[in-house]
Amino acid sequence: MSKMKKCMMAATLVCGTTMAVSSCSDKNDNPVPTEPETEYPNKKITDGNYDKSLAVKCINGTFVGKKAENNVVVYKGIPYVGQQPVGNLRWKAPVDVVPDDNVYEAYNYSKTPVQSPGDPAVEYGTSEECLYLNVWKSAEDTTVKKPVIVWIYGGGFEGGGTADPQYDCCNLVKENPDVIFVTINYRVSFLGFLHLSHLPDGKDYQDASNLGLMDQMMALKWVNKNIAAFGGDPDNVTIWGESAGAASCTLLPLIKGSHQYFHRIIAQSGAPGQTRSTEQAIAVTDNFMKELGCKTVADLLKVSAKDLTDVWTKLYGFYQVYGIRTFPERDGKYLPLNTWEAYANGAAKDIEMLQGCNRDEMNTFLGGMGVDTWNKWAKGRIEEKLALLTDHEKELVESYCNDIKGESYEASVRLCSQYMFIAPQIRLSEEQTKAGGKSYTYFYTPESAIPLMKAGHATELQIVFDHPELNSLTGRTYDENFCKAIRKMWIQFAKTGNPSLTAEQSPTGKAIEWPLYDTSEKPVMVLDEQNIHLGKESELKIVDWERTYFLTNYYF
Repeated sequence: MSKMKKCMMAATLVCGTTMAVSSCSDKNDNPVPTEPETEYPNKKITDGNYDKSLAVKCINGTFVGKKAENNVVVYKGIPYVGQQPVGNLRWKAPVDVVPDDNVYEAYNYSKTPVQSPGDPAVEYGTSEECLYLNVWKSAEDTTVKKPVIVWIYGGGFEGGGTADPQYDCCNLVKENPDVIFVTINYRVSFLGFLHLSHLPDGKDYQDASNLGLMDQMMALKWVNKNIAAFGGDPDNVTIWGESAGAASCTLLPLIKGSHQYFHRIIAQSGAPGQTRSTEQAIAVTDNFMKELGCKTVADLLKVSAKDLTDVWTKLYGFYQVYGIRTFPERDGKYLPLNTWEAYANGAAKDIEMLQGCNRDEMNTFLGGMGVDTWNKWAKGRIEEKLALLTDHEKELVESYCNDIKGESYEASVRLCSQYMFIAPQIRLSEEQTKAGGKSYTYFYTPESAIPLMKAGHATELQIVFDHPELNSLTGRTYDENFCKAIRKMWIQFAKTGNPSLTAEQSPTGKAIEWPLYDTSEKPVMVLDEQNIHLGKESELKIVDWERTYFLTNYYF
């Protein structure tokens, strides 16, 4: 659900477009189609002609990076799987790497995972061959193992990719040469999260519902086994994400065996409520199959990625009234049936967390859609949510909405902000703390200069990645010391598990003492552009405890 940034423009073209696709029943028994590929840009080096000082030996090959400005070395397009998920490996779990003594370029990003139009990363081309990662490090030699931060992009589990310029980490390494940054691609949309096991031949596709998370796990395993060769500390890894990326970061600790690969989480506007039930997943698949004219997995395997994309876009593209349906599945096997209960039972209590939300989360979607489209979308989504509630719960929601005055969109945008992002984020802190875990919680308030956006979803990305020039969602730059202070707190947390800053460490010259969240005082760090300060949830009224908090029980 993230990065609606440049998806806004493309969504206008997507909505209402009629897509024509041949039905699966017309297909013959041809093998699984593969997309036409240009030669992959990161070639094998066979002549020994490369800069040995930029070569890093990993399990699955030696990779040669490139020097960027400011003494930064970048390694792009490193495969973290032994085979890419193409052909008969479509909708299959990622395959682990195998030892390889060859030398390869690591000069260029891989293609972006297959998805509907809209995300900036799509401009670099899409492919089913997409399971690659990128590493940024300082060229300075050191014997000290460096903390590692792994970025997981957002996009509603529907889009995204590491080639998005927003996720270039050169500026972060320039500012923090003692940290190594990694960004990872993972499968999204119908190739990353499609329930198939209920189909007549679906028994061999039990993993298809959560492949995107499995990809993330495989990438983290690769980092664990190889990052020391880059100078990183495999015992000090923080996973970091926004929106669906943040949701991923909060879901990964619930997966068996995951805690060996990371130790801390930074989650911006994403919580374990961003999931769906098996019944919801099956309904989406059945609708997709019907539109395609397919009845079996074998039928689906005969359809090209382009044709699959066209039909999916028609049904579930961003801003469709019934769109945004791609989520990990609470299948009771890979993910628990109740993620909140898992947190309450201490499933992640040994993982340290820094997480929070923006004051006006859904205003980004309002601004992207425009008022009329928003009102239509929100009406359908809220009616869908209300249908699940008891009569008393409906009365509570109606009371909440009735108390909100203003334009036609005000009540719905506030309600959707509450149940989609804000209440789940606070609940995450509550459950983690009750279970004996650690959570540092923030509330982001600076406003965008774009009409309607306010302090909307993803508006903080240009700050945390230090890309003031990439301000398409905010239309402005922010106070430099404020921006540096946020980044410094994020980095300090990744290094030590505590984001507090001394006066000497703080870019503002003012010490920032950030206490852990607790269920009595409920302290929250207010990221105000003019005054970063500590506040109490009871005074800030971030969540309506009586009238919206319970909606987290109904997931997304």
